[in-house]
This record gives sequence, C-alpha cells and structure tokens, in this order.
Amino acid sequence: MDDSTDELQRLRRRLAEFARVRDWEQFHTPKNLAMALIAEAAEVVEHLQWKEAEAELAPAEREAIAEELADVLIYLVRLADRLEVDLARAAWAKIERNESRFPVDRVRGRAGRGVDFTD
Repeated sequence: MDDSTDELQRLRRRLAEFARVRDWEQFHTPKNLAMALIAEAAEVVEHLQWKEAEAELAPAEREAIAEELADVLIYLVRLADRLEVDLARAAWAKIERNESRFPVDRVRGRAGRGVDFTD
C-alpha cells in the first residue's frame, strides 16, 4: 500500500470514528451522504461560476474553495466507506479502463464526454 492509499485509509477510519462517537452513523446513509456530496460539489461550482477560465483566484477564494473541496472529499470517503468501496482501488481500476478506452494517439487534444474511441 503506497502512502496516498494509506493516508486515504487513515482518513476513512478517522471519519468513521468522528461519526460513531457523535452517533451520526444513523444519518450517514448512502442516500444522505450522496446528497450531501452533491450539495458540497455545488458549493465548489458557486465559487467558480461566471469566472473566466484563466482568472486568478484571490487567496481568500482559494481558501474557501479548499474548504468546499475538503467537504466533498469527506462526504465521498464516508459514502465509499458506508458502501464498502475501496476508493483507491476503484480509482486505479477506472484509470486503467480509461487508458484502454481513450488511447492517446486517438484522443489527444479532443474532448468528448461519453465517447468511446476504441474500435
């Protein structure tokens, strides 16, 4: 297990303990966690909406976005834990699938959501 995977597991355990001692596990259902995840992701978007793509962010904006991203990560890790999904393993598997679905020589510089470039 590499450092980032180990760190993700430490975070998962810490968040589970945080919820357990507060008796919040009853509220941390997959549905509720998924809804909270989406709400926090929307808060990230709010900070970036209507900004030019190349716009520099002020330090206070960066900090606010960092807090929202932390919320997104926290809810994602909790959701994965409740669903017994190993996030690191799932992410590596998804990257491998995407590497075969989107070969560099066929997709470099092209955007296309949902388009499979393999034959």
